[in-house]
Amino acid sequence: MTLPFFVYGTLRPGEPNHDRFLRGRTAREEPARMTGLVLYDGPGYPYAVEEPGSVVSGELVTAGPEAYDELLAALDRLEDYAPGDPHNLYERVVREAVRQSDGTPVPAWVYIAAPGVAARLRTRGTVIASGDWTATDRRTRHP
Repeated sequence: MTLPFFVYGTLRPGEPNHDRFLRGRTAREEPARMTGLVLYDGPGYPYAVEEPGSVVSGELVTAGPEAYDELLAALDRLEDYAPGDPHNLYERVVREAVRQSDGTPVPAWVYIAAPGVAARLRTRGTVIASGDWTATDRRTRHP
């Protein structure tokens, strides 16, 4: 399934992994939001956890057709994701993103915290209240 990616952390423009993984591999990058997720602070990167009613800001990234398979594999490695592996930190799932420019819903891949990680975060994690990893107020987090 060839889908765009919804990125919300270190893969966003200006963040450390954007140039390393996305530069030259994308056909389009545009601001978007995804409902049903909340961000938790991680060790230098955020985790998205499913939470009805919450909203996360990010980018909708469409890979160039010639780079799709390579980008998918690279992002799976970055996120330590392997299909069916019970030790995954993240799971790659399809969720609906909404383009900020025109409100168009778009199915997209997104990496969310794996169930065990999500349970720990819900118990003792720190929520990024703004839902935006790149916001200047992300340092003002609320438990």
